[in-house]
Amino acid sequence: MKTTLSRKTAYIGAGAGMVLFAIFELLPGSLLGGAAGLKFAGMLFGLPLESGMIQRVIVLASMLIGVMASGITIVTATATMGWLAGAALQGQGSEVTAASNK
Repeated sequence: MKTTLSRKTAYIGAGAGMVLFAIFELLPGSLLGGAAGLKFAGMLFGLPLESGMIQRVIVLASMLIGVMASGITIVTATATMGWLAGAALQGQGSEVTAASNK
């Protein structure tokens, strides 16, 4: 019972985290990653950047890293919160069951 309730609430938390990520974190993650990529490409090739293929790949890769980092962070946090809520609910259920058995 403990693993199934905790697992179900963790999945619910992860699903909620994916929705929150799509609504609130997709654009900022891309923006911050792109800004970091521009800064990094500027350090390598000098500013202002030319529109070469390598510079674009560096910016694209950093945007993807920014999106992945923000996605992993928010989904992990909400899944952990869901798992903790499930563990707390399961703990309350065992206390109620133990009290009713007395």
